[in-house]
Amino acid sequence: MTLVVGATGLLGARICERLRAEGRPVRALVRRTSNPDKVNALRWLGCELATGDLKDPPQLQAACQGISALISTASSTLSRQAGDSIESVDLQGQLALVNAARGSGVGRFVYVSFRDNPSVQSPLTRAKRSIERAIADLDFTSVQASYFMEVWLSPMVGFDYIHGTARIYGTGVKPISWVSYRDVAEFCVAPILRSVAERSVLAVGGPEALTPLEVVKIFEKESGRRFEVETIPEAKLREQFDLATDPLEKSFAGALLQYAQGETVDMRGLLESIPVRQTSVREYARTVMERALMESTKAFWVEQQKSNRKYLNP
Repeated sequence: MTLVVGATGLLGARICERLRAEGRPVRALVRRTSNPDKVNALRWLGCELATGDLKDPPQLQAACQGISALISTASSTLSRQAGDSIESVDLQGQLALVNAARGSGVGRFVYVSFRDNPSVQSPLTRAKRSIERAIADLDFTSVQASYFMEVWLSPMVGFDYIHGTARIYGTGVKPISWVSYRDVAEFCVAPILRSVAERSVLAVGGPEALTPLEVVKIFEKESGRRFEVETIPEAKLREQFDLATDPLEKSFAGALLQYAQGETVDMRGLLESIPVRQTSVREYARTVMERALMESTKAFWVEQQKSNRKYLNP
């Protein structure tokens, strides 16, 4: 049995899906306040549900009973609820999870982290490094992932491919190894499915390093339209980082600053040991643009039908 912590999140849900597709039993940790649709999706996959919260150590101890492996993707950064913070979730909550796993004799501990940049040390960075030190005596795998294209190349952070606008952090000429969360999921489940990467730190990026401006060109070609580009100077990002006092704000500012400085990952060695057919930025762009077109067409015909009904039934 594998316990997945963060199972209702983007990456955690995909990990549950992959493990169940391979016939592996999965226990998914969900909160009482979790989105019911996401919880039902896990139930439909055949996951065993355990109710618990990283801020409640006894619940974690109960969830860890009878499991052989654990994958933790949980963070307070994207799905923050009352009482959640980097201190309570990403640091103390994850430490409590490590202690619960150790006390229950969990065999494998897979932890999702991110790459380090010595010049950008945020509260989230320090929390991640603390957890990596805490699991060093376990049979661990730390998956240090680069920037998720589904998040960082989306309207969520100013890359609005639907309306043809792109906010670029820094000059836009520093390459980044954009990676799909679906590919990161493959590297997370590999230690469970194939018994690889014991006591390892895996640097995970995409199949190619592209500058943000190169990414814009790809989206322009796939959409057939020219994008309006806004650039945020690195000096302004550094000022934002230095002045931020809230841990979450400082951590987000740090992620933007690290983006501006670029981040590349050479995947050749890792792909030899864990072969994964990776998603390119062009494939991602084509997929989301096609989806946006379909949704736009659907919305158009819905409005047309409303207009027709109004005309026929004045």
